[in-house]
Amino acid sequence: MLTDQILQNTIDGFKTITRREVSVVENEGRVVATTDEGLADSVVEGVEAFMSSPAESQLVQGCQYFKVFDGSAAEFAIIVRGEDEEAYRIGKIAAFHIQCLLVAYKERFNPDNFIKNLLSDNLLLADISARAKKLRIENETRRVVYLIETDIDKDYGVIELLRNIFPAKTKDFIADVDEKSIVLVKELAQTDGTAEIERIANEIHGTLSAETLCKVFVAAGSVVEDLKNISASYNEAKMSLEVCKIFSPGKFVINFSGLGIGRLIYHMSLPACKMFADETFRGVDVDSFDEETLSMANMLFENNLNVSETSRHLYIHRNTLVYRLDRFYEQTGIDLRLFNDAVAFKFALMVSKFIKYKEAH
Repeated sequence: MLTDQILQNTIDGFKTITRREVSVVENEGRVVATTDEGLADSVVEGVEAFMSSPAESQLVQGCQYFKVFDGSAAEFAIIVRGEDEEAYRIGKIAAFHIQCLLVAYKERFNPDNFIKNLLSDNLLLADISARAKKLRIENETRRVVYLIETDIDKDYGVIELLRNIFPAKTKDFIADVDEKSIVLVKELAQTDGTAEIERIANEIHGTLSAETLCKVFVAAGSVVEDLKNISASYNEAKMSLEVCKIFSPGKFVINFSGLGIGRLIYHMSLPACKMFADETFRGVDVDSFDEETLSMANMLFENNLNVSETSRHLYIHRNTLVYRLDRFYEQTGIDLRLFNDAVAFKFALMVSKFIKYKEAH
């Protein structure tokens, strides 16, 4: 909070440099800081009318008046004695300086802004510890970052819905990061593991989906033990969400620890991906595989390459499935009944999805 003493120290400095009398006045005209002894502990008439007017500056009875804004609202008036160009310039500088102080102190003592800066990795290690102490935020505590993405505007009230699930009296933090994304930094108990993290994610998804009737994605990063690592968990949650959209488009809740080989592919370069896909498919275009072929392959994977079980789940005769697998082998050189070929084919399908996604984005 910007105190009267901080304002007084600031304008005392201005007077020392400029040798002009400077005052800071509230909306109603009460002087909160001044170098002019005649204005100390007084109320300046006309300030209230100036603050409600559209003008940002005014010359009134030999003094220059300037507004100091906090966002879009005028917070203070700066008064500088003098009608000359120099008084005007000093007043403009003073107003700008105090406005910057307002922004800085607001960010410094606002938990949401602190969390946003942590997510963006915009703070030095020494600043993290100092600000956390002033905001009474525990530094070394287990936390996880959830990234919630919706296809509705934030004005709909998604943040308010989240605050109802995780009330402000808890040690959790909710912050919007862009038009469609919201972050929840959730404190965990020492005994909370993967199951609890996924339960919370499903609770968020279920509540928001039911309340908004819109598509909602929830991605969780890994657990961190220190505030300085919050940005790492956030980046993991972002990556989890993107990996989910690439490889599991029908999935809406994803945990970083459950990404599997999708995480490995995500970190591969496009040239390496294209090389692997070409070597595996041997010139066959992946788009040439029809839905029946892909369903057969996926069902075979789900049944651990067991042909009999796969045919039963596909509701076809075992010999029919064997015939289809033989034809697939003739066309591609890949025998899906063999572990190495099956793994290579599964991996190559995922790589192809990744290539298409990257080329489209």
